[in-house]
Amino acid sequence: MPVWPTCLVAAAKYSRRPASLLVAVLIGTAGVGCATLTETTEQYLLVQTVLDHQQVSGIGCMLSNDVGRWFVTTPGRVAIRKSTQPLTVDCRQADVWAYDQIIPRQNGSRWGNYILTAGAGQYVDRSTGAGFDYPETLTMVLQRGEPPRPAPAAGSVVY
Repeated sequence: MPVWPTCLVAAAKYSRRPASLLVAVLIGTAGVGCATLTETTEQYLLVQTVLDHQQVSGIGCMLSNDVGRWFVTTPGRVAIRKSTQPLTVDCRQADVWAYDQIIPRQNGSRWGNYILTAGAGQYVDRSTGAGFDYPETLTMVLQRGEPPRPAPAAGSVVY
């Protein structure tokens, strides 16, 4: 829960001066603003795999986005670098596999960026990924058999 609603309530309750209310709003918004200053570009994720409604351990997973590639054996935690781009998760072992793309969501820094930095903080947070988060727990549902073969890239020649 953001800090600023508490500040607004306290300022409205104990002060009748608009200046005090404005200061409370700015201080409260600063607490959720500019993720570049308050957040890290690194995030820890828990990756787990499930087959037939039961957790399976020992599955190797590769996670990747536009800024890096990481490996983890499930269930396990891995530190990744945040990005605005999807996180691809590819898990495989023998005859089971799972594949998914996880879309990042913007964290609570958006409105603080617009109010305090006139949007400049939003630009910085987008370029560093600090203003975006992936879900903390990724549950990959395994499937049996061979994974589907990827289609050829558009414009490539197939013989």
